Amino acid sequence: MKHITIIMPLIKECSVSACGFNAMDGCHAKAITVGNGTNPGCDTFFNVPDMSAHATSVGRTGGVGACKVSGCKFNTDYECMADEIMVSLISQKANCATYAPR
Repeated sequence: MKHITIIMPLIKECSVSACGFNAMDGCHAKAITVGNGTNPGCDTFFNVPDMSAHATSVGRTGGVGACKVSGCKFNTDYECMADEIMVSLISQKANCATYAPR
């Protein structure tokens, strides 16, 4: 498999423990997508209540591959320009807690 190196914001913390990519309050997806235009939800979230079935690739830290929330002050050309983000439950949904309106 060929690999590429991409510079993207790190996910400093994810407190959404039910997500299949979450282990030890960290996101271990290679990259996540945030938002649907106005809502800064984590589009990569998927519910896996059984902790033993979560991702086991805990040696990597996830990053933000794309952000579709153009109204966020960190968004430039649908990419997140924050140094790092945090994902947490907001109104019972996995959301980018770093989101800030322009």
